[in-house]
Amino acid sequence: MRLDSPIFQDADAARVHLEAQRWPHGPNCPHCGNANPERITKMVGKAHRPGLYNCMECREQFTVTVGTVFERSKIALNKWLLATFLMASSKKGMSAHQLHRMLGVTYKTAWFMAHRIREAMSEDVKSSGPLGGEGKTVEADETYYGRREDGYVSPERRGRPYLKRKKPMKNAIVGLVERGGKARMFHVQHASKVEVRDVLVRNADRKSTLYTDESAIYPVTGREFAKHDTVKHSANEYARGDVHTNTIESVFSVFKRGMVGTYQHCGEAHLHRYLAEFDFRYNRRTALNVSDTERHDQLLAKIEGKRLTYRRIGETPNA
Repeated sequence: MRLDSPIFQDADAARVHLEAQRWPHGPNCPHCGNANPERITKMVGKAHRPGLYNCMECREQFTVTVGTVFERSKIALNKWLLATFLMASSKKGMSAHQLHRMLGVTYKTAWFMAHRIREAMSEDVKSSGPLGGEGKTVEADETYYGRREDGYVSPERRGRPYLKRKKPMKNAIVGLVERGGKARMFHVQHASKVEVRDVLVRNADRKSTLYTDESAIYPVTGREFAKHDTVKHSANEYARGDVHTNTIESVFSVFKRGMVGTYQHCGEAHLHRYLAEFDFRYNRRTALNVSDTERHDQLLAKIEGKRLTYRRIGETPNA
């Protein structure tokens, strides 16, 4: 898909494209769920804005953006679709400053648009199911990024030489990846045995083979999986046959390059949305034969039921 495509230049073309994505079999009322075409009428005439429908079941009016992250936005729909395409196709992300320049909107508007799009990118872990399974391999690791307000260090990491330096503590991130499959990253308060175990057992099938580094966080939880093996990074061992954590390290590498090179600043309250953004793109990467256009359409399929208002934008997700 080219940036000069009509759906990025014309609001009506963008609306038609979005309707085809959301309603492949005709419009559905977001208020009552009515999908009977005989009970939904399209409002026409100068008195009505384009794309307005009336539901004869609940007597409510709606457009294709109702119930989505685009709802109640004054931004033209073609600019929304261009922003979603840019963020879906840029491997290391698209900064709000770049969106502000390319879309011709204010920086504050571009920043808010980017957060709403990241909200759409978030995955429903329960419906997606666990990673791995019988005969499959899951890699797990933790990394640290940014700066947190308190200086907590988990008991499993105390005593390490580099932690004795007087530097601000960073936000802990736990990452899982199924080899040849999907990845998930989570911002946790503390990278401790308890919290890491909770992430592992909720998101990885215990019939999987689990590979980690030699951190004291993993041995006890590793016994719950079909097999657990480690590599000893402290002894300069990074791979021993099939035993390695290079896949999850590469996921972290793209995330950190994007955060340092593109976004540069990220508050702790927003970190979970940035993680969702990088997860979304990795899970639909070119190596899985997903094109930029397909990735964009898959993002548009996820905009429903994920409204994010400016007042709620600093909220952290429930544990």
